[in-house]
Amino acid sequence: MKSFFADASLPYEVVLSVEEKALGTGGAIALARPHLTGEGPVLVLNGDLVSSVDVAALAAHHRTTGATATLSLWEVEDPSRFGVCELDDAGFIRRFQEKPERGTEFSNLINAGCYLIERDALAGLASEPHSIEREVFPGIAETGEMFGLVFTGYFVDAGTSASFIEAAQVCIANGRYSSGQVNGDSWLGDGSHCDGFLSGSSIGAGSNVGAGASLTDCVVLAGANIGAGASLTRCLVGEGAGVAAGAEFSDTIVGHHAHAE
Repeated sequence: MKSFFADASLPYEVVLSVEEKALGTGGAIALARPHLTGEGPVLVLNGDLVSSVDVAALAAHHRTTGATATLSLWEVEDPSRFGVCELDDAGFIRRFQEKPERGTEFSNLINAGCYLIERDALAGLASEPHSIEREVFPGIAETGEMFGLVFTGYFVDAGTSASFIEAAQVCIANGRYSSGQVNGDSWLGDGSHCDGFLSGSSIGAGSNVGAGASLTDCVVLAGANIGAGASLTRCLVGEGAGVAAGAEFSDTIVGHHAHAE
Protein backbone atom coordinates (compact mmCIF):
# COMPACT_ATOMS: atom_id res chain seq x y z
CA MET A 1 0.00 0.00 0.00
CA LYS A 2 2.88 2.37 0.81
CA SER A 3 4.47 1.75 -2.58
CA PHE A 4 1.14 2.21 -4.37
CA PHE A 5 0.45 5.61 -2.85
CA ALA A 6 4.10 6.66 -3.18
CA ASP A 7 3.66 6.53 -6.96
CA ALA A 8 0.11 7.89 -7.06
CA SER A 9 -0.63 11.43 -8.19
CA LEU A 10 -3.66 12.55 -6.18
CA PRO A 11 -5.35 15.88 -5.42
CA TYR A 12 -5.39 15.08 -1.69
CA GLU A 13 -3.05 13.84 1.02
CA VAL A 14 -3.00 10.14 1.91
CA VAL A 15 -1.87 9.21 5.42
CA LEU A 16 -1.50 5.53 6.29
CA SER A 17 -2.41 4.65 9.87
CA VAL A 18 -0.74 1.30 10.48
CA GLU A 19 -1.92 -1.01 13.27
CA GLU A 20 0.78 -2.82 15.27
CA LYS A 21 -1.92 -5.36 16.09
CA ALA A 22 -5.46 -5.89 14.85
CA LEU A 23 -7.64 -3.26 16.55
CA GLY A 24 -11.04 -4.01 15.05
CA THR A 25 -13.16 -1.37 13.37
CA GLY A 26 -13.41 0.84 16.45
CA GLY A 27 -9.76 0.68 17.49
CA ALA A 28 -8.60 1.35 13.94
CA ILE A 29 -10.62 4.58 13.80
CA ALA A 30 -9.28 5.62 17.22
CA LEU A 31 -5.72 5.05 15.98
CA ALA A 32 -6.37 7.24 12.93
CA ARG A 33 -8.12 9.96 14.95
CA PRO A 34 -5.05 12.28 15.23
CA HIS A 35 -5.01 12.49 11.43
CA LEU A 36 -8.68 13.46 11.13
CA THR A 37 -8.16 17.19 10.78
CA GLY A 38 -10.76 19.74 9.77
CA GLU A 39 -14.40 19.97 10.78
CA GLY A 40 -17.66 18.20 10.05
CA PRO A 41 -18.55 14.51 10.00
CA VAL A 42 -16.06 11.78 9.21
CA LEU A 43 -16.58 9.45 6.25
CA VAL A 44 -15.62 5.84 6.98
CA LEU A 45 -15.38 3.16 4.28
CA ASN A 46 -14.45 -0.46 4.79
CA GLY A 47 -11.50 -1.27 2.55
CA ASP A 48 -12.65 -4.67 1.30
CA LEU A 49 -15.84 -3.53 -0.42
CA VAL A 50 -16.85 -2.77 -3.98
CA SER A 51 -20.12 -0.86 -4.12
CA SER A 52 -22.12 1.72 -6.04
CA VAL A 53 -23.09 3.74 -2.96
CA ASP A 54 -23.58 7.43 -3.74
CA VAL A 55 -21.42 9.13 -1.11
CA ALA A 56 -22.70 12.60 -2.04
CA ALA A 57 -26.29 11.45 -1.49
CA LEU A 58 -25.27 9.86 1.81
CA ALA A 59 -23.71 13.15 2.94
CA ALA A 60 -26.79 15.11 1.86
CA HIS A 61 -29.08 12.83 3.88
CA HIS A 62 -26.77 13.15 6.86
CA ARG A 63 -26.96 16.95 6.76
CA THR A 64 -30.73 16.98 6.19
CA THR A 65 -31.61 14.67 9.07
CA GLY A 66 -29.09 16.02 11.56
CA ALA A 67 -28.25 12.45 12.51
CA THR A 68 -25.21 11.49 14.57
CA ALA A 69 -24.45 8.74 12.06
CA THR A 70 -25.80 7.84 8.62
CA LEU A 71 -25.19 4.34 7.27
CA SER A 72 -25.43 2.99 3.75
CA LEU A 73 -27.69 -0.08 3.67
CA TRP A 74 -27.92 -2.95 1.20
CA GLU A 75 -30.53 -5.70 0.94
CA VAL A 76 -29.26 -9.30 0.81
CA GLU A 77 -30.86 -12.74 0.79
CA ASP A 78 -28.58 -14.13 3.52
CA PRO A 79 -27.49 -11.54 6.09
CA SER A 80 -25.71 -14.03 8.39
CA ARG A 81 -22.25 -12.64 7.46
CA PHE A 82 -23.22 -9.05 8.18
CA GLY A 83 -24.58 -6.55 10.66
CA VAL A 84 -28.36 -6.33 10.22
CA CYS A 85 -30.30 -3.09 10.67
CA GLU A 86 -33.97 -2.47 11.44
CA LEU A 87 -35.28 0.65 9.74
CA ASP A 88 -38.40 2.54 10.83
CA ASP A 89 -40.83 4.30 8.48
CA ALA A 90 -38.91 7.57 8.78
CA GLY A 91 -35.65 5.94 7.72
CA PHE A 92 -33.98 5.85 11.11
CA ILE A 93 -32.17 2.75 12.32
CA ARG A 94 -33.72 1.49 15.56
CA ARG A 95 -31.68 -1.61 16.37
CA PHE A 96 -28.83 -3.84 15.24
CA GLN A 97 -28.23 -7.55 15.01
CA GLU A 98 -24.61 -8.55 14.36
CA LYS A 99 -24.13 -11.62 12.12
CA PRO A 100 -27.34 -13.44 13.12
CA GLU A 101 -27.79 -17.16 12.63
CA ARG A 102 -29.62 -17.86 9.41
CA GLY A 103 -33.37 -17.61 9.93
CA THR A 104 -33.13 -15.46 13.07
CA GLU A 105 -32.60 -12.09 11.36
CA PHE A 106 -35.22 -9.39 11.84
CA SER A 107 -34.33 -7.71 8.54
CA ASN A 108 -32.47 -8.30 5.28
CA LEU A 109 -30.92 -4.84 5.31
CA ILE A 110 -27.23 -4.86 6.17
CA ASN A 111 -24.66 -2.25 7.08
CA ALA A 112 -22.89 -1.77 3.74
CA GLY A 113 -19.61 -0.52 5.21
CA CYS A 114 -19.82 3.15 4.23
CA TYR A 115 -21.05 5.71 6.74
CA LEU A 116 -20.77 9.27 8.01
CA ILE A 117 -20.40 9.86 11.73
CA GLU A 118 -20.06 13.03 13.77
CA ARG A 119 -16.69 13.64 15.38
CA ASP A 120 -18.18 13.87 18.87
CA ALA A 121 -19.27 10.24 18.56
CA LEU A 122 -15.66 9.21 17.91
CA ALA A 123 -14.15 11.11 20.83
CA GLY A 124 -14.70 8.29 23.31
CA LEU A 125 -13.38 5.45 21.16
CA ALA A 126 -10.80 3.42 23.06
CA SER A 127 -7.41 2.81 21.44
CA GLU A 128 -7.75 -0.92 21.95
CA PRO A 129 -9.35 -3.74 19.96
CA HIS A 130 -13.11 -3.31 19.69
CA SER A 131 -15.93 -3.20 17.17
CA ILE A 132 -17.66 0.10 16.50
CA GLU A 133 -20.61 -1.85 15.06
CA ARG A 134 -21.10 -3.84 18.27
CA GLU A 135 -20.14 -1.29 20.92
CA VAL A 136 -21.00 2.15 19.52
CA PHE A 137 -23.69 1.86 16.86
CA PRO A 138 -26.38 0.26 19.10
CA GLY A 139 -26.13 3.15 21.56
CA ILE A 140 -26.52 5.75 18.81
CA ALA A 141 -29.49 3.84 17.39
CA GLU A 142 -31.20 3.86 20.80
CA THR A 143 -31.06 7.66 20.86
CA GLY A 144 -32.89 7.84 17.51
CA GLU A 145 -29.98 9.64 15.87
CA MET A 146 -28.87 7.05 13.33
CA PHE A 147 -30.18 7.26 9.77
CA GLY A 148 -30.05 4.52 7.13
CA LEU A 149 -29.96 5.09 3.37
CA VAL A 150 -30.76 2.08 1.18
CA PHE A 151 -29.00 2.07 -2.19
CA THR A 152 -29.21 -0.10 -5.29
CA GLY A 153 -26.73 -1.04 -7.99
CA TYR A 154 -24.01 -3.35 -6.76
CA PHE A 155 -22.33 -4.35 -3.51
CA VAL A 156 -19.69 -7.01 -2.90
CA ASP A 157 -17.94 -7.74 0.39
CA ALA A 158 -14.68 -9.19 -0.94
CA GLY A 159 -13.78 -11.00 2.27
CA THR A 160 -13.75 -14.52 0.81
CA SER A 161 -12.01 -16.00 -2.21
CA ALA A 162 -15.33 -16.43 -4.03
CA SER A 163 -16.46 -12.87 -3.31
CA PHE A 164 -13.03 -11.50 -4.29
CA ILE A 165 -13.54 -13.01 -7.73
CA GLU A 166 -17.09 -11.64 -7.80
CA ALA A 167 -15.77 -8.18 -6.92
CA ALA A 168 -13.37 -8.30 -9.87
CA GLN A 169 -16.21 -9.32 -12.18
CA VAL A 170 -18.42 -6.50 -10.89
CA CYS A 171 -15.61 -4.01 -11.56
CA ILE A 172 -15.30 -5.30 -15.12
CA ALA A 173 -19.05 -5.18 -15.75
CA ASN A 174 -19.34 -1.63 -14.42
CA GLY A 175 -16.19 -0.17 -15.94
CA ARG A 176 -14.49 0.25 -12.57
CA TYR A 177 -10.87 0.02 -13.68
CA SER A 178 -8.25 2.65 -14.44
CA SER A 179 -5.82 0.74 -16.63
CA GLY A 180 -5.65 -2.28 -18.89
CA GLN A 181 -8.41 -3.30 -21.27
CA VAL A 182 -11.53 -5.43 -21.33
CA ASN A 183 -11.90 -8.32 -23.74
CA GLY A 184 -15.43 -9.70 -23.62
CA ASP A 185 -16.20 -10.33 -19.95
CA SER A 186 -12.54 -10.44 -18.89
CA TRP A 187 -9.91 -7.83 -18.07
CA LEU A 188 -6.23 -7.83 -19.02
CA GLY A 189 -3.82 -5.55 -17.21
CA ASP A 190 -1.11 -3.51 -18.88
CA GLY A 191 1.67 -5.65 -20.28
CA SER A 192 -0.19 -8.92 -19.80
CA HIS A 193 -0.39 -11.51 -22.57
CA CYS A 194 -2.96 -14.20 -23.20
CA ASP A 195 -2.76 -17.02 -25.75
CA GLY A 196 -5.47 -18.99 -24.00
CA PHE A 197 -9.20 -18.70 -23.29
CA LEU A 198 -10.74 -16.42 -20.67
CA SER A 199 -14.23 -16.25 -19.21
CA GLY A 200 -15.13 -13.90 -16.38
CA SER A 201 -11.49 -13.54 -15.39
CA SER A 202 -8.97 -10.82 -14.54
CA ILE A 203 -5.33 -11.06 -15.60
CA GLY A 204 -2.96 -8.75 -13.75
CA ALA A 205 -0.32 -6.49 -15.26
CA GLY A 206 2.63 -8.33 -16.73
CA SER A 207 1.07 -11.77 -16.36
CA ASN A 208 1.15 -14.43 -19.05
CA VAL A 209 -1.46 -17.04 -19.98
CA GLY A 210 0.04 -19.76 -22.15
CA ALA A 211 -1.32 -21.25 -25.35
CA GLY A 212 -4.45 -23.34 -24.89
CA ALA A 213 -4.83 -22.50 -21.20
CA SER A 214 -8.41 -22.01 -20.01
CA LEU A 215 -9.44 -19.73 -17.13
CA THR A 216 -13.04 -19.45 -15.94
CA ASP A 217 -14.02 -17.11 -13.10
CA CYS A 218 -10.43 -16.55 -12.00
CA VAL A 219 -8.29 -13.69 -10.74
CA VAL A 220 -4.60 -13.73 -11.64
CA LEU A 221 -2.52 -11.03 -9.99
CA ALA A 222 0.45 -9.17 -11.46
CA GLY A 223 3.48 -10.97 -12.81
CA ALA A 224 2.04 -14.48 -12.68
CA ASN A 225 2.48 -17.18 -15.30
CA ILE A 226 -0.15 -19.73 -16.33
CA GLY A 227 1.40 -22.59 -18.29
CA ALA A 228 0.19 -23.78 -21.67
CA GLY A 229 -2.88 -26.00 -21.55
CA ALA A 230 -3.58 -25.36 -17.86
CA SER A 231 -7.24 -25.33 -16.79
CA LEU A 232 -8.35 -23.14 -13.88
CA THR A 233 -11.86 -22.59 -12.53
CA ARG A 234 -12.72 -20.21 -9.67
CA CYS A 235 -9.05 -19.81 -8.71
CA LEU A 236 -6.99 -16.99 -7.23
CA VAL A 237 -3.38 -16.82 -8.40
CA GLY A 238 -1.05 -14.57 -6.43
CA GLU A 239 1.56 -12.10 -7.59
CA GLY A 240 4.53 -13.68 -9.32
CA ALA A 241 3.03 -17.15 -8.92
CA GLY A 242 3.19 -19.93 -11.48
CA VAL A 243 0.87 -22.70 -12.61
CA ALA A 244 2.46 -25.59 -14.47
CA ALA A 245 1.60 -26.44 -18.06
CA GLY A 246 -1.36 -28.81 -18.26
CA ALA A 247 -2.26 -28.44 -14.57
CA GLU A 248 -5.93 -28.51 -13.57
CA PHE A 249 -7.29 -26.69 -10.53
CA SER A 250 -10.66 -25.52 -9.27
CA ASP A 251 -11.57 -23.50 -6.16
CA THR A 252 -7.87 -23.11 -5.38
CA ILE A 253 -5.69 -20.28 -4.08
CA VAL A 254 -2.10 -20.16 -5.31
CA GLY A 255 -0.08 -17.91 -3.00
CA HIS A 256 2.23 -15.09 -4.00
CA HIS A 257 5.37 -16.41 -5.74
CA ALA A 258 4.24 -20.01 -5.23
CA HIS A 259 4.29 -22.67 -7.94
CA ALA A 260 1.38 -25.07 -8.47
CA GLU A 261 1.72 -28.28 -10.46
